[in-house]
Amino acid sequence: MFRTLLCGLWDYEQSQLVFVPHFRDFRRGELKLGQKSLAFILHGTDSASRIDVPYYFIDGVVTGNYNNPTLSLTLKYPPKFYEVAVASDITHMLSHLMIAARMSDYQRNLKKIRVPRIGEAHEGVASTCFVYRITLVDHTKMERLYQVLASIKSIPQTVPYATSLVNTQRSFATDVDNLTAVLRNIDQFGQLPFRLRYQVQRLAWNGILPPATVAALLPTVDRLVHQRGEIAATDSVRQLADQVPFSGPETDARSTQLPALSALLEDNAGSFVFDGSTYDYLRSHSSYVLVHRVTVTPASNYLEGPSPEVGNRVLRKYPERGDYFIRVTFADEDGEQMRFDPQSSLHDIYERFKGVLNGMISIAGRGYTFLGFSHSSLRSQTCWFMAPFVHNGRLIHAQEVIRGLGDFSHIRSPARCAARIGQAFSDTTRTVIVPESDISKIPDVERNGRTFSDGVGTISPELLKKVWQSTLSRELKPSALQIRFGGYKGMVSVDTRLEGETLCLRESMRKFDAHDAMEIEICGANSRSLPMYLNRPLIKILEDLGVSPDALLDLQADVIENLRTITISPINAASFLERSHVGKSTRTPFLIRALSYLGFDFRDDYLLRDTVEMAVLAQLRDLKHRSRIIMDQGVTLYGIMDETGILEEGEIYVVTESRNRGRKVLTGGKVVITRAPAMHPGDVQVVKAVDVPADSSLNALHNCIVFSAKGERDLPSMLSGGDLDGDLYNVIYDARLMPTTTYKPADYPRVPPLDIGREVNKEDIANFFVEFLATDRLGQISTIHQQLADQHPEGTLHPDCVKLAGMASTAVDFSKTGIPVDMDECPRHNNLRPDFMAHGPRVLIEDGVALAVEAEEDDDDPVSALDPDARPYRYYESNKVLGQLYRAIDEKSFFEEMQSQSRSSVTIEPGLGSQTLMDKLWDYVQRETLLIQWEHRMELAREIRETYEANLEDTMYQFSLSAHSALSELEVFSGTILGKAGGAQNRRAREYNSAMKERFDRDVAYTVERIGRDDNGGADEALETSVACLRVALTEPGKRVKRVGALKSFTYVVAAVCLFEIERFQER
Repeated sequence: MFRTLLCGLWDYEQSQLVFVPHFRDFRRGELKLGQKSLAFILHGTDSASRIDVPYYFIDGVVTGNYNNPTLSLTLKYPPKFYEVAVASDITHMLSHLMIAARMSDYQRNLKKIRVPRIGEAHEGVASTCFVYRITLVDHTKMERLYQVLASIKSIPQTVPYATSLVNTQRSFATDVDNLTAVLRNIDQFGQLPFRLRYQVQRLAWNGILPPATVAALLPTVDRLVHQRGEIAATDSVRQLADQVPFSGPETDARSTQLPALSALLEDNAGSFVFDGSTYDYLRSHSSYVLVHRVTVTPASNYLEGPSPEVGNRVLRKYPERGDYFIRVTFADEDGEQMRFDPQSSLHDIYERFKGVLNGMISIAGRGYTFLGFSHSSLRSQTCWFMAPFVHNGRLIHAQEVIRGLGDFSHIRSPARCAARIGQAFSDTTRTVIVPESDISKIPDVERNGRTFSDGVGTISPELLKKVWQSTLSRELKPSALQIRFGGYKGMVSVDTRLEGETLCLRESMRKFDAHDAMEIEICGANSRSLPMYLNRPLIKILEDLGVSPDALLDLQADVIENLRTITISPINAASFLERSHVGKSTRTPFLIRALSYLGFDFRDDYLLRDTVEMAVLAQLRDLKHRSRIIMDQGVTLYGIMDETGILEEGEIYVVTESRNRGRKVLTGGKVVITRAPAMHPGDVQVVKAVDVPADSSLNALHNCIVFSAKGERDLPSMLSGGDLDGDLYNVIYDARLMPTTTYKPADYPRVPPLDIGREVNKEDIANFFVEFLATDRLGQISTIHQQLADQHPEGTLHPDCVKLAGMASTAVDFSKTGIPVDMDECPRHNNLRPDFMAHGPRVLIEDGVALAVEAEEDDDDPVSALDPDARPYRYYESNKVLGQLYRAIDEKSFFEEMQSQSRSSVTIEPGLGSQTLMDKLWDYVQRETLLIQWEHRMELAREIRETYEANLEDTMYQFSLSAHSALSELEVFSGTILGKAGGAQNRRAREYNSAMKERFDRDVAYTVERIGRDDNGGADEALETSVACLRVALTEPGKRVKRVGALKSFTYVVAAVCLFEIERFQER
C-alpha cells in the first residue's frame, strides 16, 4: 500500500538531486508488479483510478530508504490512465460507453475507461512531467520492494538514492502560460522566426526541459539569431533536444543548468555548416518540402521535425508558406497506433481527438486547424492542419484552400468527400503542364455492369518522354505512370498509336472537377519490376487450393540455404546486399567487392561484418515471423488494360525489363495471379500468360501486367476487388505452386457510401476521421481469419473464413464508404492460436495441446488479474504448412552458426598495435595517390564529415521507436531497425524503417555529391576530396552521440567513394 502519489520533475539544489511535485493525489493505493507492466491503483469513495506503466516506458528507478520510503519512476512517456468503475458508479460509467452509438454486447459491460489524466489538477502536468513517486505506508516493505524490482529483468537497474521533496513557489501551469505568452508577444520573443519558436516550444511540450528553464534560454536564443543567423539558431535549438540528459541520480547537475545549456546552444550554432545541411538540400531539390509534425496522444501534443518530405499539390501551391502547414498524427503514448481494446472504453480518448480536430492546435502563437488527409494517411492515422496566412493580398484559411482544389459541393458522403479532397494531399512529384488541347476524353470499357478500364488511361510516347525527362530520374524510362491530374487519378500507359503530346483520360478516372490544376503529378512509375513475396494469408490459400506443403517447405529451405552462404565469401555478401537493396547509397556492396579485389576481407572489419549479419538477421526474422518467402519465379507489377483488344478472356500479357537482365515476356501457359490482401480463396486465380504479335503496340510496354478487356467479368475485380488505378498484382510462374483447383472469386455487392443528405463540411470530415480511428477493425478481422483458417480442416474454404473475408472487404471499403463493419457478425472464436502467431520466441507448447500462455504470463500475474475477463492467448502446435514453416527455422542456432562461420574466416582480431582493415586500406590509398595533392581539401573534408554526422545523429533520434533515445549507428547504416527483441517488426517499425532508409539514403547521396563536386561545380577534384575525407575519418574522432558513443560510418561511406575515384583515375 502507498499513501500518496505525486507527479513532477527532478531538479537540483546545490548539486543535490531533489524531487519537485506538480501534482498530488492523497488517495491510498496499491502497487501491482506484473510480468510486463506495473500498475498503481488509487482508491476513492466514488471512483477509483488506475495508472498502467509498461516496463519499456521506464527510463529510471529510484528508491528511498526507511526514513523516506519512496519509489520514483522516471518515464519516457506518460503512462496509461484509467477510471475504474466501482459498484455505486456503474450507471455513470456506462454512460461513457456509447461510442458512435455502436456497441457490441461485451462493450456494454466494460468497467474500465481510458482517460487523458487522473483529475482536473493533473491536466497540463500529465503531458510533460514524467516522474511518478509513491510513498509507502509501511517503511518495512522497502527491502522487499527493492528485491522484487531487482528480480524483474525488463526494468532498469534500481538506484537507492535518498532525495528530498521541494515544493515550488509557482504552479507548473503558470510556467507554461508564461512561456506561451513570451513566445506570442511581439514585444518580447514573438518577433523570432516561427521555425525557431517552434523548436523552443518543442523543448517544453516534449518534456525535455521545464518551461521555466526554456523561457530562461530565450535571451541566448535571441542573441544567436543576431550573431549566427536564423537557420543556425534554429538548428542549434533542434539539436539541443537530443543533447539534454534526463535528470536523475546518475546525471551531473551542472549539465542541466542554464550555463551548460546555453553553452550547448552556442556550440551548436557555432559549428553549424549550411553546405550539405537539410536546408542546403532543399535549395537544390524542389520536389521536397520541410514539414513540421505534431503527434497527438491521449495525454499530450508532441512536436517533431522539421524533416524533408516529398511535396503535394497543396504545399506546392504555396511554396513560401510551408511552415503554415503541419502533419498531425494521432497515436498512443509510445507512438504506436491507438488500437481497439476489448477490456476498456476509449470513448474519452476519441473525444479528446475529436476536440483537437474540431478545435485548434496553438504552437508558439500560431493557431493550426484541420485541413484534410490522403487515403494512405488515414490508415496511418495522420492528417494535415494549417494556419491562416496572407497570399497575394488574400487571407487563406483551410476552407479557402479546399475551395481552391475543386468543386466538392455535390458530394453527400463525408468519407467519399474526404477521399476526393485527399487526392491533393498524396505525395507526388510535379512534372509538366498539359494544355487542354492535348487532353482527350476516351470512353470506359463497360460490360455487365462492370468497368474493365476502371482507373486507367493512355499517354503518347512524346508526352511520356517529356514527363520523364522533367523528373531528371536516372532510372529506366517507364511505360506506365500512376498520376494525379486535376480531379483525375489512376494509371496511364503508353500507346504508340497516339501522336504528339496527348493525354487520354476516362470518366472512371475523374473523381471531382478541379480548378486550374493541369499539371501531371507522379505517384509512381513502372521503371522496374518489384520482387514477389509469399505471405501467410496467401500461403494458406495455396495450401487449401491443393499446393503441396512440401513445395512450400522446399521454397523456404532454399531461401534459408542461400542465407547460410552469405557470409562465406565477399562476393556472396555483396550480391546479397544488392538483392536486398541494403547499402545502395553507401555503396557497401561495391566496397566489399573492391576490398576483396585488393586482398582484404570485409569480415576483418566489425562494422562491415555486422552490417551483413544484420541484413541476414532481418530477412530471417521476416521469414520466420511473417513467412515472407521471396519467389525467384514470381513478380509484382502495376496492372493496366489491353487497349488493342488482342488479349482474350483469361489471358494476360506480362513483360519485365531492366538494364541488367534485358527484356523478358512471360509465356508458356498457366500462371498464378493474385493481389494483396488475399483472404478469400477466390482471390487466387489461374490464367494464361501469352505473348503478342511483333507489330502490336503492346510491345512498347514493360514492367506491367496487361489485363484483357474481354469476357464476362474483368480479372482485376476478381482479385480482392482490385482495379487499375495503381493497384499492384502478383504473378507466380513456379509450377510447384500451381493450384490443383480454384475457387469462384468473391462478388461483393457495391455498397453506396453513407449519405448525410447535405453538403459535407469540415467538421463532418474531421468526425469521420475519428470514427475511422475508433471503429477500424481490419487488423482484428485478419487476425481472426488467420486463426480460424488454421483450426478448420477446410481452412480458408470454411464458411466462417469466407464470412470473415467478406467482412474484411467491408472494412477495407470503410475508408471510402463511411460504413464500418458490423463486428456482431463475426464468427465465434476462442483464445487458442497456432504457434506461428506467437509474438515472441518464449512460448512453451505441448504437442497439439493448448497449455502455454503468451510470453510467460499466467493467471498469477498481479496486473493481468486486474482484468479478470481478459483471457490470455494460448498456443498450440499447428500441423498446417504455416506451422511447419515456422518451426523449420531456429533463429538462435542459425545466427550462432553464421557468426561462427564468419568469425572463423577472420584473419586478424585487431588488438593493441594491430592494423585495422581501414588502416590497411589507407596504406593502399597512399600508394595509389602518391603524386596527388589532397591536403588543401582537408578543411572541406571536415565540413562534409561534420554535416554527414549531424544528419546521421538527427536520423538516429528522429526514427527511434523509443523516446529520448537513439537508434544505433549500425541500424541506420544497415537500414534495419531491430525494434523489440524477438519477432518481426510491427507496422510502425516497418514504416519507420522505410522512412529512415529514405532519409539516410538521401543524406548519403548528397554527401557523395559534395565529395564529387569541386569549387566550380565540376568533378575535377573528386579524388582529392575523397582522399582528404578518408584521412579525416581515420585520424580524427567522430561526433559523440549520447548513449551511443563516437560515430564511425563516415569512414565507410568515403572509403567506397575513394576506391571508386581511384578506379576512375587508374583508367584515365
